[in-house]
Amino acid sequence: MKTIVFLGLLAVAVAAPQGQGEPIPIVKQTSEINPDGSYSWAYETGNGINANENGALKDIGAEEPALQVDGQFSYPSDDGTNIQLTYIANENGFQPQGAHLPTPPPIPEAIQRALAYLATAPPQAEK
Repeated sequence: MKTIVFLGLLAVAVAAPQGQGEPIPIVKQTSEINPDGSYSWAYETGNGINANENGALKDIGAEEPALQVDGQFSYPSDDGTNIQLTYIANENGFQPQGAHLPTPPPIPEAIQRALAYLATAPPQAEK
């Protein structure tokens, strides 16, 4: 019984909030929502985080318009460098860009030649 009580008290102690640091001030904040469905927002914090986004409805030829969004955010990394990401989100999905994002290795030349050949080759009849 004492073990259960001890473990319960230990769990409560571990789950308790740790010391909170200084609050980080919001230096700038704007937000605008327009009747046509477009919007924009931006903020900047005292520790170097900033972000902004703009969105509007876009006619894509479908029954309903699609939302076109573009924005960016940046923040200082643990080593002090500035991480910046820009993005577009639309009917084609979320498309981020940033120098810190991983990139795939280049496709080997032999594979590229094979893909080019297959793209121009006549279709084969199935047997």
